[in-house]
Amino acid sequence: MRFGAIDIGSNAARLLVKDVRQKEGVIIEQKISFIRLPIRLGEDVFETGYISEAKEASLLKTLKGFRYLLEAQGIEWFRACATSSIREAKNGEAIVQRIEQDSGIRLECISGQQEADIIFQNFRGPLFEKIKDALYIDVGGGSTELTLLREGKKVRSQSFQLGTLRALKGGIPDGEWDAVKSFVDHIRNPQSPVIAVGTGGNINRYHRLSRVERNVPMSIDALRDWHQLIQACPLQNRMRTFGLKPDRADVIVPAGEIYIQVMELTGCSEILVPKVGLSDGMILGLWEAYLADQEARKVSLA
Repeated sequence: MRFGAIDIGSNAARLLVKDVRQKEGVIIEQKISFIRLPIRLGEDVFETGYISEAKEASLLKTLKGFRYLLEAQGIEWFRACATSSIREAKNGEAIVQRIEQDSGIRLECISGQQEADIIFQNFRGPLFEKIKDALYIDVGGGSTELTLLREGKKVRSQSFQLGTLRALKGGIPDGEWDAVKSFVDHIRNPQSPVIAVGTGGNINRYHRLSRVERNVPMSIDALRDWHQLIQACPLQNRMRTFGLKPDRADVIVPAGEIYIQVMELTGCSEILVPKVGLSDGMILGLWEAYLADQEARKVSLA
């Protein structure tokens, strides 16, 4: 069965399409296509509190294009979610209504907690069963979600107004890092070391630059080294030197700072980077909803 997920973040809009099936009790996922467009809604919101008409027009064109791509593949099961920029924009609710009228896509404005819960669906299987305590760190353009996983179960989760674009725009509220420290104080356990699990495009890029194998953690020392190298390189040279896209070259520095600070506060010496995100979790949620729907249909026909 083929599913689609639309993720409207503060930095970019993404469309992920996957085939999902189950064989002998194991869920098998195959990525069909992935499209990412750097709209950067957060540039407006974190400075003025509003999404401009120009950004809204770009978002509408993007969603119309995504809708055509979904229809061309005959995909009926899809979900569209918006995160911190639209939920914080003073005109966000009005934009969501106009988007649905003009594109036919119902955009769900999810909370930081819902965002963390959706991504949590990815943390299953043999890779995570071996980890006793893990701190999931998801750094986006507008927010950072921290979730403590203990023996595969979510114990504590919180969303913070720490994001890459927000940092570049000087929009991080006073006391937000104090809130992170308070969260960390509640999860620290010297007898049970925590391993960090990082998601987001920026940590994916740091992991790739370090040339660590996919399921092998990256040390905090390696993360610090690459962060320092990129930060020392002039912005206009980062794309050529490190193979970064234009919309990645600036945000990767504040992203690295957030990952490093959270890991230092928690005492994490390494970070696992499974390269999954919100859209992957959305598709797993759609798969479960689809199975429940099929089961309900069987019951109604019995």
